[in-house]
Amino acid sequence: MSTSTAPAQTSAVNPKMARKTAAASFVGTALESYDFYVFGTAAALVFNQVFFAAQDPLAGTLSAFLIFAMGFVARPLGAILFGHLGDRIGRKKTLIWTILLMGLATGSVGLLPDYSVIGVWAPILLTVLRLVQGLSLGGEWGGSILIATEHAAPRRRAFYASIPQLGSPVGTMLISFIFLVLAVTMPDIMASWGWRIPFLLAFPFLGIALYLRLAIDETPVFKAAAKARVPFVEVLRSQPWAIVVATASAVLGIGSYFLMVSYTQAYGTERLGLSQETVLNAALIGSLLQLVTIPAFGWLAMKIGSAKVVAGGALGTALIAFPLYWVISIADSSLYMTAILLGGILPTASWAALGGLMADIFEARTGFTALSFAYSLAAIVAGFAPSITQAFGEATDGAWWHPGVVLALMSVLTLAGALAAVRLRARAATLPQ
Repeated sequence: MSTSTAPAQTSAVNPKMARKTAAASFVGTALESYDFYVFGTAAALVFNQVFFAAQDPLAGTLSAFLIFAMGFVARPLGAILFGHLGDRIGRKKTLIWTILLMGLATGSVGLLPDYSVIGVWAPILLTVLRLVQGLSLGGEWGGSILIATEHAAPRRRAFYASIPQLGSPVGTMLISFIFLVLAVTMPDIMASWGWRIPFLLAFPFLGIALYLRLAIDETPVFKAAAKARVPFVEVLRSQPWAIVVATASAVLGIGSYFLMVSYTQAYGTERLGLSQETVLNAALIGSLLQLVTIPAFGWLAMKIGSAKVVAGGALGTALIAFPLYWVISIADSSLYMTAILLGGILPTASWAALGGLMADIFEARTGFTALSFAYSLAAIVAGFAPSITQAFGEATDGAWWHPGVVLALMSVLTLAGALAAVRLRARAATLPQ
């Protein structure tokens, strides 16, 4: 087994282009996150009425979450396909294709007839479009991290790796704001056609993302690296342990979002009786906080190492998991919003430093494939978090601690992965370059 090292940097690094690429990467991932996460919000709030009208509300929500999870099942295939392209033809060209596919699939959801019009074909077509979303995102995240870090100076790579992570809260903010406006101004038509508006907005957002990505350069690291003939095969042969470590390290950063936002939104409205405005406001304010905490944790990762920041966030989240959901179980509107706000800080550490952790332990020549594949494997586990928690909640008759079990398990898995990444990185630093 080969021990991984950070991608080599070259004298061609251009600070101005590094900043421009980081900004473009952030805007691209924000729009990509919007496209992907709008499905999660709609699944929590309206899809049970639109596409699963024949089922009772709880069963309909579970079905919607299962289709939501299907996007994660398609991710490994997307990681292999777009990883191959990214390591063979370039980061920039591949990222243009991923965002194009994502934008078209998301916008098309807004055009789908509902169950009352075409019956069972409605959820079938919804599933197909969700799978296309997952295929696209299988290559998006890894490429965004690489194109940002491979333009950066070595000492600033961990910080630059956190910049694309800002796309997640910004995408959430856009979604929460749009759904909130719709819920307040058009509550009577939300389930009939109002829910389509956020999906249709994906079409103009796609134009913005394409414009920005066409304006950046290919990375100097990719230009200098030897090209692997079949990147996926090489990754499996030379870096299997690094794949396992990276996958475990990513579970909390991805899964905490879907548990604490998508599932907890449904929990708040269906079990606690909170309004849609309350749960959407909580997600919106939490995302605003992440605009500060993500770069702060990125700066910390630059000082002490990305894997250590991921580990610290995972340990802290494991400790607060059960107290957090006990508070949520007795919360009114104000307490619910406070719990979501404070409970999201520690998982954000694991999210902010995740890209730097992976970039540190994978080789440049197969980096696109390795990052994308490891992330996609973790996303399969994380993507099923809402549906697993929903089913677990029904099995325990809604016991207050049932979401805490899921959050704690994800935290422990990520803690183990991050600690292994610390050792892997330290071992790589002792080897001759």
